[in-house]
Amino acid sequence: MIVLQPNLANFVRLAGIGGHQLLYHPASVDDIRRDENTERRDRTLVRLAQYTELQRPGACPWNGPDTSVNDASDNEILYALQCDAAHALVTEDRGLHAKARGRGLASRVYTIQTAEDWLRRLHEPAEIRLPSIEDVPLHVLTPYLDSDFFDSLREGYDEFNDWFRAKAREGRQAWIYRDDAPEPSAICIYAIQEDEAISDNGEMLTGRSLKLCTFKVGELVRGRKVGELFLKAAFRFASENACVNIFVHANQERHPYLIELLDDFGFVPRGSYRGDTVFVKAHPTVSPAVDLSATDYVRLYYPHYRKDGTVQKYLVPIRPQYHEVLFPDYESPTRRQMALFRPNNFAGNAIKLAYLCHTPTRSVRPGDVLLFYRTEDERSVTTLGVVDRFEVLDDATLIASLVSRRTVYTQQEIVAMAARQTKVFLFRCIEHFPNPVPYDELLRQNIAAGPIQSLRRIDDTQFNRLIRAAGR
Repeated sequence: MIVLQPNLANFVRLAGIGGHQLLYHPASVDDIRRDENTERRDRTLVRLAQYTELQRPGACPWNGPDTSVNDASDNEILYALQCDAAHALVTEDRGLHAKARGRGLASRVYTIQTAEDWLRRLHEPAEIRLPSIEDVPLHVLTPYLDSDFFDSLREGYDEFNDWFRAKAREGRQAWIYRDDAPEPSAICIYAIQEDEAISDNGEMLTGRSLKLCTFKVGELVRGRKVGELFLKAAFRFASENACVNIFVHANQERHPYLIELLDDFGFVPRGSYRGDTVFVKAHPTVSPAVDLSATDYVRLYYPHYRKDGTVQKYLVPIRPQYHEVLFPDYESPTRRQMALFRPNNFAGNAIKLAYLCHTPTRSVRPGDVLLFYRTEDERSVTTLGVVDRFEVLDDATLIASLVSRRTVYTQQEIVAMAARQTKVFLFRCIEHFPNPVPYDELLRQNIAAGPIQSLRRIDDTQFNRLIRAAGR
């Protein structure tokens, strides 16, 4: 009997619940048969026989006479995905993930953990809790220092326990995530440094920088956007403390998913330190004047974004119930006063989000600015985002694969929406305004001329008035 790992077993279970067909590509069989470990090879082939073989879409044009057999198998699998032979690819092969990024297919390639999380979001939404992270002194974690969670950190750093205890005595802080246990399931230790030498060759970061000293998301909680939450906390902290750079050390072999995350948020390699690559993100205090596309600009300089005449600005009406799901960390001015009496927690959602609606507008472009107007109760513009991608779709499964990593929509909601053409907004949340702009103010400033019931474009003059009224 073959016992599946918990994540894989639950993924298979959820696929059955949702009616998702699990297929394997024949190129995978060729790849498995090259495995010299006969016991593992035979075990994998037995497991594979439980699923249906995918029909090849045809000869892969990416392969040539000089393509290695391993690369040829990978190319065939990715070519089938590009031909829409399947909605998604689930693999633990890091090389395939890297090649998918190069082919523009990364959004449809999952690890087992992230695929399980995708199906849980679709089919078990009642069990999904948006994660929150805490800002704690290291000394509260020393009782758990010998737990399994810290093993991989000790492997990479022989003196890790001594270092951890020394930093705890100095009063060092960390952002952590706990998953139904007192010990952490994810951790990011941080520190402010001045004029720091960051690499073996002595390269300096001038001025104040935020160093993410230790960054780990445990395997069992990957796919929940905890790493993205840590970066969100880091960006906020850097802004509040005038840190003009953020940097972290990462190992290309041991931290492939962290490096992918860092790249997506504008960290670039800047030399090496003791065998690790140093990744640095510029975090200027004011928006830099550089000639970049709006999407590259927000990726490299987030939370700064292009707001000039090259990008369009839209008012986006959103009902309170969807506002709560999409922006759980939003606090109205009333609730902010109450927050003064609550523990100092960083709670909330990730940066990259998704929103679905039936607006007639089709002219939205990547880099455009979204201004979310909360209807019914607050009747205010509360939040600003920047578009990563905009699609018009009526395929519920394709919509689900696009939005699943970004927010919680049930399969039933997506199917109901897809009964007619649905506008899919993938965007980055920049901020919630310190002063939400109420409807009466929108009328007074000639930003709106009547009820805001569907997506509405505003011009640069109206946008600037709105930003000023929002305290920006």
